[in-house]
Formats: sequence, C-alpha cells, structure tokens
Amino acid sequence: MNKAQLVEAIADKLGGRQQAADAVDAVLDAIVRATVSGDRVSVTGFGSFEKVERPARYARNPQTGERVRVKKTSVPRFRAGQGFKDLVSGSKKLPKAGEVSVKKAPKGSLSGGVTAKATTKKAAAKKTTAKKAATKAAAAKKTTAAKTTAKKATAAKATTAKKATAKKTAAKKATAKKTAPAKKAPAKSAARKTATKRTAKR
Repeated sequence: MNKAQLVEAIADKLGGRQQAADAVDAVLDAIVRATVSGDRVSVTGFGSFEKVERPARYARNPQTGERVRVKKTSVPRFRAGQGFKDLVSGSKKLPKAGEVSVKKAPKGSLSGGVTAKATTKKAAAKKTTAKKAATKAAAAKKTTAAKTTAKKATAAKATTAKKATAKKTAAKKATAKKTAPAKKAPAKSAARKTATKRTAKR
C-alpha cells in the first residue's frame, strides 16, 4: 500500500478524498518534524518513532568488498507497539473491516510523546536557569573584584597621602631646626662683642 492507496482507504471514513489526503499529510508531517527535532512520537497500540544516533563505523562495499568508513549519522527508528505486534503475530485477531485495529487508549496512557516533550521543555528550562545562575555568579564576581580593586586603590591613596603628610611634617621639623640655631646666633655674637669690649678696656 502506497500513500495514494492509504488516502483512498480512509477517504470514506473522513468524508472525502481531499480531507483524507490532508489528514494523512498532517499526521506524517507532525511525526517527521517531531522526530527530526529529537522528540519521541509514541502512539499507544501502534508504535513509536524516535531519532537514534549511529556512531562512525566501518562497512563493506557489497560490489567491491572494499572496507569503507561510514561517518557518524542520525537515523529514524520505528518500534512497533505491543498491540501492533500481537495483531501481526496472530496472537490477537484483527478486528472487522468497519472497526479500528488500533483502538483508543484509556485516559492517561497517551503520555509517551507528551512526556517526551515535557521532559525536553523541563531540560531546556533547567539549562536556561543554569545559564542565568552562571551569568549572575559571573556578574557578582566582577562586582566583588571591582569593589576589591576600589578598596585597594583607596587604601593605596590613603597610604600615599600618609607618606606625603609624614614627609611634609619631617620637612617642617627640619626647617624649624635649621631656623632655630640661626636665631640663637645673634645672642652669641652679642656676648662675644661684650667680651671683646671688656678686653679692650683692660
């Protein structure tokens, strides 16, 4: 059965060939897009579609027998559900033509694809949260480093100011010491003059 025959088979149930074709296209498109994006599409009683990674390997060319290296690739995989397997193996009887072979699952059992999507969303949310936390931590480190640098700079300025003040004070003291003997000098010279006068009188 090809796609056209599949459309014809369900056209009577959906009320027309165009509606059947649109329904088939929509279902297949949804399955392909979800599988390509890495989601697992699970239809209870029928099977599941998923994306599988194949590692790089060596294979043989069937025509020449030459060993060829095959690159790493991704391939789609379909796993038949238990209901589908039972019908194919004959352990369960196929329903009549008017009945649906893949029956609706009970409530809560159609959680395969939804769970996969929810898990993907949760993982994406966790990654986003982790990135935000890392960004905040980096910003906090930068702020702390900037504050530490500012404190060091302030401390260095204060030390430099203290040293400059100490130098000025030392210079003032030195100037005061130099000035003090100069003021005493006239007194000594006056005493010497007096002594000289007394000697002259004698």
